[in-house]
Order: sequence, then C-alpha cells, then structure tokens
Amino acid sequence: MATVINLKEIKKIVENIDVISAMEEGFIQYSNGNTVVPPVGELLFEKPKGDAHIKYGYIKNDDYYVIKIASGFYENSKLGIPSSQGLMLLFDQKTGVPKGVLLDEGYLTDIRTAAAGALAAKYFAPKQIKAIGIIGTGIQAKLQLEYLQKHTPCTNVWVWGRNKENVAKFVEELGTDFNINVAESPSEVAQNSNLIVTTTPSEVALLKANDIQKGTHITAVGSDTEYKQELESEILKKASIVIADSIPQSKSRGEIYRAVKDGAIAENIVVELGTAIQDAELQRLNDEQITMVDLTGVAVQDIMITKAVYTNYIKN
Repeated sequence: MATVINLKEIKKIVENIDVISAMEEGFIQYSNGNTVVPPVGELLFEKPKGDAHIKYGYIKNDDYYVIKIASGFYENSKLGIPSSQGLMLLFDQKTGVPKGVLLDEGYLTDIRTAAAGALAAKYFAPKQIKAIGIIGTGIQAKLQLEYLQKHTPCTNVWVWGRNKENVAKFVEELGTDFNINVAESPSEVAQNSNLIVTTTPSEVALLKANDIQKGTHITAVGSDTEYKQELESEILKKASIVIADSIPQSKSRGEIYRAVKDGAIAENIVVELGTAIQDAELQRLNDEQITMVDLTGVAVQDIMITKAVYTNYIKN
C-alpha cells in the first residue's frame, strides 16, 4: 500500500533537505541524457483563469518514477485558498507499484521552483549584487527571495506588483528581514536592481529591454505556457547568455519560445542549465554581462524533490 504523506509532514521534511543541491543534480542528469521526461501535459482554463500541468518521468537506472499534477488558479485568493494546488505520485520503477502519495497542495512545486531560481543565481548572478528585484508578490515571489539568500545573499530589495494590497502584505511579511523598496513600475525595479526575478502569470511583457542595466541577471519564472510572457523579447537579444532549464520545452513555452517566435534570437544560441553548470566557460564571465535563465519547470525537479521527501520519510 502506498505511503501517504500530508503537507504538514512534507514541510517538516523539506527543512532538512538541501533542495538546491538536489535540483543541481537533477538538471545535470537531465542535460546529460540520463532521464526520460515526456512533453508536459497541460490544461488551460478560462472561467476562472487557471492552468494545470502534468509532469512526469524518471532517471535511468533509478528506483522510482514520478507523476506530478500541479495547478495555478489565480482567483483562488478570493476564496481564501492558495493559487497553487497539486500532488506528487511516486512509483517503483521496476514493478510499477505505487509507493508514495505526497499531498503537498502545490508546495513542493513552489519549493523546487524557488530552489531552481537560487541555483540559476548561483552560477549567473553578478558577484556584487546591489539589490534584488522581484516582479510579483505571490508565494513564488517570497520563496525566490528567501532561497536567493542561500548562495547570493542581499537584503536590499525592490518589488513591484499590480495589486497594492498584495504589495503591502509582501512588505509586511518580509520587511523585518529585508530592506524592501516598493517600485511604481517594473522599470523602476530594473533601474535599481542587478538581480531580477519575475514571478507573475502575465501575458504581456512587463520588463522592457531599455530597462535592463549592464551586468543584470534575470531569472524568469512565471512564463510556463505559450501564452505567458514577462520579458520583452529584445531583452533576450540584449543578453550575452540565454539559458533554458529545458531546451525541448523552450520550443513551445516560456520567454525563449516567445523571443524565437518574435525573431529576436535564434534557437541555437540557447544553452541548457544542466550543461552550463558543468562548464565554467558557459557561465557568467564578468559583471558587465546581461544573463537570463528561463525556468519553465522540468519534471526532473519533481522527481528529485519527491524522492528526497519520500526517502527521508521512510527512513524516519
């Protein structure tokens, strides 16, 4: 019978896991061709606005395979529930027997995404970070800021969000640990920050190429369907390094997909994250470069974090 692990137990376990290192190992396995990760299954909803993603796969010669279902319904706040929902299913890779059901309510997706953002900054952020810019004020915005402190610490923050109440809540919840400045526009964030993370479900570009200073690193998290876009395509043209978490996924979703479609960049300039973190010459070489990492979310992240939680749980 499958082991059921609830959210409360999952949160306790995650405190004792090095999720960033797990993500690093997963991306390396993925880029080295040691995984089987089929295309993302996707459901898009209009009334209310939302999306559900089904991501699944396995690492070759491993013990398990994983199926993850995660959704984002952006009017959930009106109901007093988080926008992110979902669960993780873990199976024996040799027999297909269900081994674990992780009722994480989207929490593990949020954590592994934040950890991937921290990993991207570890290899591509400038050495001297004058301020972290956050576009968006939801759970992912908060987690990205918190996880960035593990390898690229900076407490000076500029934040922008559409909803002033949500911005105020963001400042209230994080303000004791950070010096948070509220920007009037995404442009103002870019003018004052050289490490920027975008975390919204926007379908219209929020940051423009003229906004971005030399030496800036951008991690784009929000654009995980073909319709979403947070960055003007010219930003990617301006960047000297453009990284995809998954090159196959970047052909159908994310900032890279939009930039290629708009003719701003060619597909062949894109490097995969797991490849770049194994080769120092593919990483940031100086603090004048503009760098950009496009995180559309890859099943190997779900595999790594699900395995880590499950194995930790059964050991204890």
